Amino acid sequence: MARPAQLAGMRFPMSARPVIGLPADRRMLGLHPFHAVGEKYVHAVARAAAALPLLIPVLPEPLDPEEILGAVDGLLFTGSPSNVEPGRYGGDPSEPGTLHDPERDATTLALIPLAIARGIPVLGICRGFQEMNVAFGGTLWQKVHEVPGMLDHREDKSQTLETQYEAVHEVLLEPGSPLHQWSGGAPRIRVNSLHAQGVRVLGAGLRAEARAPDGLIEAFSVEGAASFAHAVQWHPEWRVMGNEFSLALFAAFGAAAGRRAATRRVAQGG
Repeated sequence: MARPAQLAGMRFPMSARPVIGLPADRRMLGLHPFHAVGEKYVHAVARAAAALPLLIPVLPEPLDPEEILGAVDGLLFTGSPSNVEPGRYGGDPSEPGTLHDPERDATTLALIPLAIARGIPVLGICRGFQEMNVAFGGTLWQKVHEVPGMLDHREDKSQTLETQYEAVHEVLLEPGSPLHQWSGGAPRIRVNSLHAQGVRVLGAGLRAEARAPDGLIEAFSVEGAASFAHAVQWHPEWRVMGNEFSLALFAAFGAAAGRRAATRRVAQGG
């Protein structure tokens, strides 16, 4: 059996290529709202997961989750400059000027539990990691760097992107977890760190699979999920093709989506 890393870049026949949906950010550009997803995430889905990326708009009147789930074989919840609105998890109001995206919240927080219940593979990254935690009833620190005993997990935005996305600390992987397997059995991996928010209370039914040196949860999975259901706080999509762990993570995600696509074709009589 091919290892996940060997599956990266594999080309499915066009009729068999899985479709992975990426809910967008809703941002104002000038006077008009636009729906956008960072190219690095789209690239990781197309190359490392060997899937067809499908951008999902997050309208003020959200699309029907059932219709979305009927069109995709997997969902990637991406990072974003915006934060989940604290009212979604009972948090204190954000500081003035904090960027939020209520349309994205309305779309993603409804999709996450439904997708997992249907056995549709999901991967959460950074904001997507936080969304998945909130969707399962968890809470967030809004400023991890102000919590006594915690590290400052933010990037230095005055530096180049290459410097901002450098691996800056280790995470300890849960022995025997899929992340541990994707690391080739290494107990720790080094990751980048570009976030102010973090998991405060882990959601019900979620299992921590990696922690930072300060104890902050950096990865989790959904217990009992019928398919791939993982989330990470760091950014494996960055330069994904040059990082063996990130490649293995996305390849496993893409392989799960491929299995879902095959099942969906059979159900549709294709």
